[in-house]
Amino acid sequence: MKYDISKLTLEEKISLLCGKDNWRLQTANGKVKEVFLSDGPSGLRKMIADVIPTLADVNSNKFKTVPATAMPTLSTIANTWSEEMAKLDGSTIADDCIENDVDVLLAPGVNIKRTPLNGRNFEYFSEDPYLSGVMGKAFIEGVQEKGIGTSLKHFIANNREIDRCFQSSEVAERTLREIYLLPFEIALKAKPWTVMCSYNPINGIYASENKYFLHDVLRNEFGYDGVIVSDWGAVHSPYKAVKATLDLTMPYSDKFYDQMILAYNEGLITEEEIDFAVQNILTLIEKTENDKKKISFTKEERHENAVKIAKEGIVLLKNQDNILPITSGKTVVCGEEAYNPTLGGTGSAFVTTEYEQISIDKTLNDLSKGKAEFVKSKCIIRNGFYMEITDLLPLAYDCDNVLLCIGVEKMGEGYDRTSIRLSPRTEEYIREISKINPNVIVCLYSGSAIDVSPWIDCVKGLVWAGFSGQGVNEALANIIVGETSPSGKLAETLPINLEDTPFYLNNGNASVSWYNEGIFVGYRYYEKYDKPVAYPFGFGLSYANFTYSNLKIEKHGELDYTLCYDITNNSNFDAKEVSQVYVKDVFSMVLRPEKELKGFSKDLIKARSTKTISVKLDKRAFAYYNTCLKDWHVENGAFEILVGSSSKDIKLKKKIDIKLPNSEQYSSSCMRYDK
Repeated sequence: MKYDISKLTLEEKISLLCGKDNWRLQTANGKVKEVFLSDGPSGLRKMIADVIPTLADVNSNKFKTVPATAMPTLSTIANTWSEEMAKLDGSTIADDCIENDVDVLLAPGVNIKRTPLNGRNFEYFSEDPYLSGVMGKAFIEGVQEKGIGTSLKHFIANNREIDRCFQSSEVAERTLREIYLLPFEIALKAKPWTVMCSYNPINGIYASENKYFLHDVLRNEFGYDGVIVSDWGAVHSPYKAVKATLDLTMPYSDKFYDQMILAYNEGLITEEEIDFAVQNILTLIEKTENDKKKISFTKEERHENAVKIAKEGIVLLKNQDNILPITSGKTVVCGEEAYNPTLGGTGSAFVTTEYEQISIDKTLNDLSKGKAEFVKSKCIIRNGFYMEITDLLPLAYDCDNVLLCIGVEKMGEGYDRTSIRLSPRTEEYIREISKINPNVIVCLYSGSAIDVSPWIDCVKGLVWAGFSGQGVNEALANIIVGETSPSGKLAETLPINLEDTPFYLNNGNASVSWYNEGIFVGYRYYEKYDKPVAYPFGFGLSYANFTYSNLKIEKHGELDYTLCYDITNNSNFDAKEVSQVYVKDVFSMVLRPEKELKGFSKDLIKARSTKTISVKLDKRAFAYYNTCLKDWHVENGAFEILVGSSSKDIKLKKKIDIKLPNSEQYSSSCMRYDK
């Protein structure tokens, strides 16, 4: 239905800007359709309450929510390195939205994992802006092809939870462009129906009132023409927010409506500015009235999708002596996560599911079909707490292997972690059990990086289960017994310790978070300053063995290239491999990372066969943001094209020379290619 703004009174128009309650939009006295917004990124979290909950209520799940499919978190989605899986994830969540009359899903978040301490890292994709943007775009496409809207968030530079509502993110322009704005710029290609602003100020001005970023960058430069909505409670001055082109303040507050009326009467805001926001909201309402809302998956199929995605997002990090897969012998399975796994984090991403977990030892035995035996220990192991250890030790001694499933402390909205290590008791426990049985395999359930260095040398196997939703243990069991070859790869670096992270000494003060590390975030930092890591960005093992060969680069235009290379599977396993393309500017007039991710491909390669992979590169693969030109700029000279299985394991390399016209160059080297 097409709505006519001229038929609305000023009061009705202003009411549309302020929301109806915690989740619904106003109807302008019944003149427009009611729209329902709902969390969240890991599955639908529709609260059955019109009252506005506190953050403590949200984290404790005090208010009842409708049951839905607990999907893998976005951190696991990123570990799949698969746009197909990201799109399937969005499509599956959309079905729950359709079933429960939700019009707009408040996801995905593409904020950068600047620090592993961020309590909300499980809701975000990666430390890399390119990977975050590509995966976010695919997720949005999966949701919106079902006629359900999305909300790309949190715009921008919201990279921690502590003091998020008032601590200013102080970020240089080039850093913003190359790291923190880039994932939004890429994901916006999917045309999300809404974009959500963050709580924090950026360089001293609240995101909700920051006209430069909302109007000049997001709308004018990036071409966004949808609704900009506030994070819940992020607006301090509703009329200043509207003047900055934020359209919708959430949740409802009667004082905001009164303040808007007062601001209009005092001439602080014009009806034209109000109409701009109202028209955006009316267009959003019109979008929700579509014939695309058709459920594709039954509830059983949604669970199967959750398992399928988790299989591709679980990462094998260590496999000494090929201890995995387990195809024979007797293995004791212990740890609370083996029977009651952590599916995700708390807060707005929490999902209530009706799915009842099956003991992982039962699933393992069913899949093994008698070839191997998996026995359950009574020992309850949580991070920092365990009971009935006397039951486990004799079992561990008598068994061939120990499968130890360990989760981290809770992660969630509104608070940050204080450490990236397991508790001292848990670390001690791993070391002690390895003395009794050297064949220990640790499965880690976490939404962000863990320091594994105190105990990694004591175990033969390490599997990153992540926060992978209700299907995590089914997916994990498939990998443990070899039904599925692991294909996940890390979307964030696992550092050796917290002190090595770029954020560690860049805390600023109570009012300011100082982004002093600049563009050197994640692997960019560790490589630039030659810091060793436990496991690098992009790393993940497979049961297959792959070799890379025959890199060819075809030039189509001045800055358009196609890469082709072969990957051969030398094993008897059909398996998927994630190949990554990095670009290095060899001689630059500005400080640049050693290399940057600019493309990737995930491909199924049959046993004993070869597949040719193709990846395209364009101008942005070679450019940096020049703050003098206020634009992306490519310098003439040598660039290296690097193809690898991780950021540290480069398999193929070729050099290209870029020779742009002298008129486009500003450095002393431009004379080499003078035309």
